[in-house]
Amino acid sequence: MSGLAVRPISTTEAVVVSLRARILDGKIEAGVRLPELELAAEFGVARPTVRAAIQTLCHEGLLVREPNRSAHIPVLTRDEILDLFSVRIPLECLVVRAVLERSAPLAPAREAISRLEALPNDAGWSEVVAGDGAFHQALVVAVGSPRLEKLYGSLSGEIRLCVAQLRPSWASPAEIGIEHREVLEVLESGDVAAAESRMTAHLERAVRDLTHPKG
Repeated sequence: MSGLAVRPISTTEAVVVSLRARILDGKIEAGVRLPELELAAEFGVARPTVRAAIQTLCHEGLLVREPNRSAHIPVLTRDEILDLFSVRIPLECLVVRAVLERSAPLAPAREAISRLEALPNDAGWSEVVAGDGAFHQALVVAVGSPRLEKLYGSLSGEIRLCVAQLRPSWASPAEIGIEHREVLEVLESGDVAAAESRMTAHLERAVRDLTHPKG
């Protein structure tokens, strides 16, 4: 009898999934400490399980932990956001250019957008963050450069934290999906200069929304 094997999720992975969703849904404020003992009691698990989950999220860049202090979500200052995007924008323009010059497949990016547009209005924002990440990651992977993937991956934690903060700027998941589809449509035109310009505009909008939040 054939079929797809389903890998059971470990207790640590379950805690990681839950905490990651809370962080990206904005249910835990940046800077708030996350004591291991309190989390262990809340989840009903052993403290080492929580410690391992926190370590995973620190590795992902979603949490930071200093010696003898509880972990917390890093607070990205305006200067840190500007610095991040000063690196991200030229990097993603390089990705766009390489994708078009190498005629790399765009189907995975198209599928990521479709999933993003299909999210209901009441979807957890962590799902939007995942959808946004899937689109940009699909373009990076399409280039076929392990070193580029590693470089982009080193920024992914801070990028996700930024997208998590963009929730007030978007009316719905579908709206942010449309924004990404417009980027893809320019990519599909094959015009490198236009694609770089559209990607730049897409990311510069994020910078404006992050540094000049509504309300």
